[in-house]
Amino acid sequence: MKLSDKTEAEEINEILKDEKVQDAIKLSSEDKPEDHKVIENQGRSALGITVIISIICIILYFLLEWSYFPVRESYIAPLQKIVLGLMFASFVLVLNRVFRSIIKRKVKDGSVAYNLKNIVNLFSGIFIFAIALSLFFTNWYATMVSFGVVSLIVGLALQNPLSSFFGWIYLLVRKPYEVGDRIKIGPVYGDVINLGYFDTTLWEFKGDYLSGDHPSGRIIKFANSRIFQEYVYNYSWPLFPFIWHELNLFVSYDTDLKLTSNIIQRVAEEEIGETMMRRVKRFKKILAGTLIDELEVKEKPTIILRAHTNGWIEVTLRYLSEPKNSGRIKTRLFQKIMEELLKHPDKIGLPNIKLNKTE
Repeated sequence: MKLSDKTEAEEINEILKDEKVQDAIKLSSEDKPEDHKVIENQGRSALGITVIISIICIILYFLLEWSYFPVRESYIAPLQKIVLGLMFASFVLVLNRVFRSIIKRKVKDGSVAYNLKNIVNLFSGIFIFAIALSLFFTNWYATMVSFGVVSLIVGLALQNPLSSFFGWIYLLVRKPYEVGDRIKIGPVYGDVINLGYFDTTLWEFKGDYLSGDHPSGRIIKFANSRIFQEYVYNYSWPLFPFIWHELNLFVSYDTDLKLTSNIIQRVAEEEIGETMMRRVKRFKKILAGTLIDELEVKEKPTIILRAHTNGWIEVTLRYLSEPKNSGRIKTRLFQKIMEELLKHPDKIGLPNIKLNKTE
């Protein structure tokens, strides 16, 4: 079958067969609404299997206690210990599934739910590790002492991973950014798609090959410890989820500046839309209760004129837009503004266009 003969669904299915693609989807879109039924069914199946394993462990423990199996007496105690460890580990996994299910139903904020699930998984792992340690030691005192020694050795050997882990805790508590936010940290810029225990994953925007706010197609991973070393620029502040953009044009000194400003202002207000400006107004009222001067936030686009060293007048359109729509809005504005300005070649002098004024 030729590529051109394949349907869209067939091509998508072929891509989804790749294990790396499946892992990436699980990593970056774990709980999409359309997949809730599938996730719930998988969760119930896993919970059911875990409960069955717990019941089997309980039965095995008592069968060993009653010497039901032909096993040497010296082996019974160690076997019971192993079965008991498996049983407690199963209980921890059952509780893990229950808590994750509660979080999914009760917590509506995707970022908060994501972080809570990571915390539940972390504590589950710690408890299972403690249970595994207890199998090798007779008493808990020896276990805790050994755990402390191991922790000290691991802490000295793994300083960077531990710094990244504490960075993850800092991210959960202080929330400089969350999953779904658009950020810039150091030289990299993109949308946060995964916040792990040790690293953060970004879907890169701009990058080395692009100048606009468009995805580059690359994935960036960096250690969470960088949060202690770099400035973090977050473009998704809940109190004001907009950023200022500028669009620059050049016109000649004999241009009708009033007409030019009016055209650009009208086009900008039409393209940005009344809905957008109304949203900005609402956020201005919210900002009035903060330390930010609300008078500096203008919902309508503004025009700035200044002389440029290249011998032209620079016309700057300054406007607000949502970070994730900025690239599309800027393109639309430029196309529409140029269409309107080119309708007045006798009054607006653009580069490489001479005014044809009649005396």
